[in-house]
Amino acid sequence: MKTVVCGVDSSTQSCTVVLRHPDTGKVLGFGKAPHPKTYPPKSEQAPSDWWAALKQAIQSLDYGAIGSISIDGQGHGSVLLDESGNVIRPAKLWNDTESKNESQELIKKIGMADWIRLTSIVPVPAFTITKLAWIKKHEPEHLNKCRKILLPHDWLVYRLSGNFVTDRSEASGTGYFSPATGKWLPELLSLVDPNIDWEPILPDVANADDTVGKVTYKAANELGIPHNIPIAPGCNDNSASALGLGLKNSDVCISIGTSGTVFTPSQMPVFDTRGYVNGNADATGAFLPLVCTLNAGKVIDWMCAIFKVDHGEASRLALSAPSKPNRPIVIPFFDGERSPNLPDAMGKLLGVRLDTTREEIFRAFYEGILLGLAFGLEALQKAGVDISGRIIITGGGASSPAFVQFLSDILNRPIWVSEETKSAAMGAAVQAAAIFHRTKVTEIRDNWAPELIVGATPRANQSVDEVRKRYTEYVQQEEECASSENAG
Repeated sequence: MKTVVCGVDSSTQSCTVVLRHPDTGKVLGFGKAPHPKTYPPKSEQAPSDWWAALKQAIQSLDYGAIGSISIDGQGHGSVLLDESGNVIRPAKLWNDTESKNESQELIKKIGMADWIRLTSIVPVPAFTITKLAWIKKHEPEHLNKCRKILLPHDWLVYRLSGNFVTDRSEASGTGYFSPATGKWLPELLSLVDPNIDWEPILPDVANADDTVGKVTYKAANELGIPHNIPIAPGCNDNSASALGLGLKNSDVCISIGTSGTVFTPSQMPVFDTRGYVNGNADATGAFLPLVCTLNAGKVIDWMCAIFKVDHGEASRLALSAPSKPNRPIVIPFFDGERSPNLPDAMGKLLGVRLDTTREEIFRAFYEGILLGLAFGLEALQKAGVDISGRIIITGGGASSPAFVQFLSDILNRPIWVSEETKSAAMGAAVQAAAIFHRTKVTEIRDNWAPELIVGATPRANQSVDEVRKRYTEYVQQEEECASSENAG
């Protein structure tokens, strides 16, 4: 019976399980199960559905003997437990924007500069602290019953082990943790409710190479796996992708999934005074500054459904569109936006004429999503982060020729791709292998780094500058209007 290490990616849309050889990293099995769909501004899921999906995905595999397991997950979601360890209410997810008013109230209490100095982030509606403030205002009875606050990955580790533990990368997105010091900041939670003793409610923060527990008899029986399997710390899904891709300093990953993210490793903490870059910790003991957009692949899903085409045809049509300087542009803020912070924004198709073709509209959707991610790359650079290395595309968007080529055109740089698109689950397996071998996660990351190839190089005469200028001007207008409304 072959021994494997198991990596789990519990994302917004699904649970993905990857089994890898503990010595070579070769993929030996792959399973997947869906999560319930969500539709912001209210975006919630029952944690029990994550567990059911994990069970379905792992039981679809012929896994032999599991030597170790690690779970990465969608960040920022709020899982509230009562004194018996039961879930009090569905988890508000990262893309839930109902806490937009609470976000503004929290920012005003100590000012944006102090939030950045203390936590390396601005508490926009994505982050956990704003969701707790929303629950305090609208469902105070639930917060009063709360005895533990966990993130989605933390809760799954709790179900496996019975232990309350998180890691630095996940804690970075709460709004009450300092990535620079690795410490909780319960005094910031006192801004939500000064009468709660917050410190006992928070989980322990594991180091990158720790073993955080073992699979209990109860969890093993429910999942149909052996008990006593060692459990790695797990991490945020973007940090897991960085491990799975073998990212090195100055490499940049652009991930196109439900949302879009732009991130790169850093050995030093990052503080973006403009508030666009989240100065996250990573899963190795260092840092992973990141910019996240709410709207990415799901916008293309919507477009394909409206126009009744599959993703392959949509990509082909977009690539066949001419490069007119005055071509249409899409502002893809369908579910509001996080970067920039525009939770009330809506998607817009601009510059349509009677001679606009179907192909041009398809191109506008792809380019609009990528222009938002190009904004994120520029924000990283302005925050002093080195982005001179490879630009690597991952996530579902990496399989789209249109996304890969248009990204190269917009950034005027080669785009690197990997045949492996399940980078988050692959990275979780890297963590599992590290505790299996009792070695550093960076050693497994480097040894298992996938081969990358150039997927696209920039084409000439694409009129990118003109389109980017129009996009930027429109988004700046939206930001100015939102700023005026908040000030009022």
